[in-house]
Amino acid sequence: MAALRSANTEMQEFTIQLGEVMETTHSRTRKDHSTELAEDYVEAIADFIAEKGQCRAVDLVSHFAVTHATVNHAIARLVRDDLATTQPYHPIDLTSKGRKLAAHCKRRHDIVESFLLAMGVDATTAAVDSEGIEHHVSKKTLEAMQRIMQQGLLKKQTAPSPAR
Repeated sequence: MAALRSANTEMQEFTIQLGEVMETTHSRTRKDHSTELAEDYVEAIADFIAEKGQCRAVDLVSHFAVTHATVNHAIARLVRDDLATTQPYHPIDLTSKGRKLAAHCKRRHDIVESFLLAMGVDATTAAVDSEGIEHHVSKKTLEAMQRIMQQGLLKKQTAPSPAR
């Protein structure tokens, strides 16, 4: 009888721990999803500014294949969150906070994409997959990917990826 109570107690403790892990996992995934849009937009804005000297809403409409209304809504959120600045009929610029986020996202994206390429994934698939993975990869996993690349366990591929 005591063994049964002990097993029951262990099972309850395991269930509680599993529940905490699942809650943390789902909570993190929801948080990751909530920041994806801002991350994608600041990264794209930074890329356009680097390539063309400026970024306009029409550039983002074309890049993301969405409507002007969708871009305007996203830009309004970026402005609200102090990630971007703009005025009607003027280019979009990133704030210091937006530039830092864009640099962080680009670094994370580049690590994931390079890791996938080094694993032998073709450039198109690596570009597409890294767009999703970059938002959900943990700091620990990202550091492990980078460490594996630095240790030469996978050879970094330099094949150009398709435009994002």
